[in-house]
Order: sequence, then C-alpha cells, then structure tokens
Amino acid sequence: ARGPFTALLSPSQQIPPGGGESSLHQLLVDAFVSAGRVDNITMVMGLHPQYLSSFWKTQCLLLRMDGPLPYHKRHYIAIMAAARHQCSYLVGLHMEEFLQVGGNPAWLEGLHRAPPKLRNLNEINKLLAHRPWLLTKEHIEALLKPGEDSWSLAELVQALVLLTHYHSLASFVFGCGIKPKEDQDGGHGCHPPSPHSDSSPASDDSLGGSGGKDAMREVEMLMERMKLLQESQLEEEGVTQEEMETRFELEKTESLLVAPSDIADHSPQSNVLCFVEDPEFGYKDFTRRGEQAPPTFRAQ
Repeated sequence: ARGPFTALLSPSQQIPPGGGESSLHQLLVDAFVSAGRVDNITMVMGLHPQYLSSFWKTQCLLLRMDGPLPYHKRHYIAIMAAARHQCSYLVGLHMEEFLQVGGNPAWLEGLHRAPPKLRNLNEINKLLAHRPWLLTKEHIEALLKPGEDSWSLAELVQALVLLTHYHSLASFVFGCGIKPKEDQDGGHGCHPPSPHSDSSPASDDSLGGSGGKDAMREVEMLMERMKLLQESQLEEEGVTQEEMETRFELEKTESLLVAPSDIADHSPQSNVLCFVEDPEFGYKDFTRRGEQAPPTFRAQ
C-alpha cells in the first residue's frame, strides 16, 4: 500500500499528462488520505488538475518535508502571513493544522503569546505583505544577529518563502470567494461568486443592490473625469499622448481605489487581529507621478 504522502512527493509522476476526471479523482482521494479531508482550496484548484498537482507538491515541500523549521512553527508562520491580509479562512485552516502537529494552544491566543523568535518576524511580515520595496538588508541582519532568539540563514529562508507564499494564497482565497462558514463541518466553507437575477434574494449583494448603485456612481465619476481631461487636452498645447495616458491611469486608479462607505466599514474577526501588530499599516503606492521613487533593496 502507498504511504499517505506518496502522491504529494512526486505528483508529476502520479498524474498523467492532460489531466481528466480520473486524475482529478485520484488527486482528491490522495488529499483525503493525507489530510483527512479535502479543503475548499483543493476543490477549487481541482478545476485545473495539473495546476493542483504542482500546488500540492509546493505545499508538501513547505509544510511536510524535511526542513530547518519544526512543523508547528511553519503553520504558525502561515497564520501570521494570512492574518496580515485578514484572511480568516487560511488563519482558521492553519490553526487546526498547528494543533494537529503538536503546537502549543496558548500560542493561538495571539501573537503576544508566541516565542520572541517568531514575534521578531512581525516587521518583515508586515513589509512583505504591504510594501516590500521598503525591505532593507538591515531587516535581514537584525534577524540573523547572534543571540538567543536569532534565526539561522536556512530557517529564515524557509520562513520568508512561507510568508510570501501565504500572502499570495490569501489573494487566491479572496478571489475565489472562499470564506469561513461556521455552520459547516470544520468551520470553513466556499462561496464562489455567481450571477443572480433581479428577482433573486441574493440580488441585494450583487449589481442589483446598493453595491451595484455605488459601482455605477464610481463609473459615472470616472467618465466625468475622462471628459474633463479630454477638454483640458484641447486647451493645452504640447501635451503628449504619453502624458495624457499617465493622467488617465492616475485618475482611474484613484477612482477605483475609493470604496463606498458601507463596503469599507468592516471589522476583522478577533481571531485574526490577535495575530496582527500595527493593523493600520497597509499598502501605499510605490511611486506617484511627480514624486521621487523610494529606495529599493536590490539583491543582485
């Protein structure tokens, strides 16, 4: 009989080229055997079996294979990364995994209960999640500095890969509509986006409801700004097409980034915020027209 992780070790050898229903079925069976369940990320990625196979291989290498970091610390780092983007689905998923591999339940009370060595990742986690161009060699040196809570280079490399991996995976979870659902087994559910008719009870949350009206207002404002830009172009001389395109992109970005007040007014769950320090720190534009670009950290 195969060991539970056989399919994860070399999925490219397990899955015949071209995928198909049989390969997807085998992937889902192996997922259930190895983890005791099939989570919604696996179900969604199952629409593309070859991609799921590659993703699984990556997940296995990061979380289950030999490496400098203990298994429970790997899951805690995943929690820290997902919490930075307030992805409650991934936070809940890895809280369960953390306990299953023998993690200390007290650590799940919040980042303040974790060991100092893990808490020291907070600053670099914050920067990688929102403004990675602000990362400097001093941030790396501070973590590698000899001491009781210092990181080895191998440990830090694995930690940084885990952080960036779960920052990206949080975007996938949000994009696919995967969110916690307390009334389902395991506390995690999937709500894929779907079109609703005007008569549907769910239409209030679709373009037929207040969200749709707000979106239409945003489009109207954008169109009005475009009109003003075109009129301005006629009045000004020497304005190049490139300058006009830059102005338009700036106006479009500023318009689309302004969320309606009823959408922007939300409070993350406490089980996510407890793993986040300085929650107000977020994304800001890397550079704006007419402003000096911030210094960047170049590895090569």
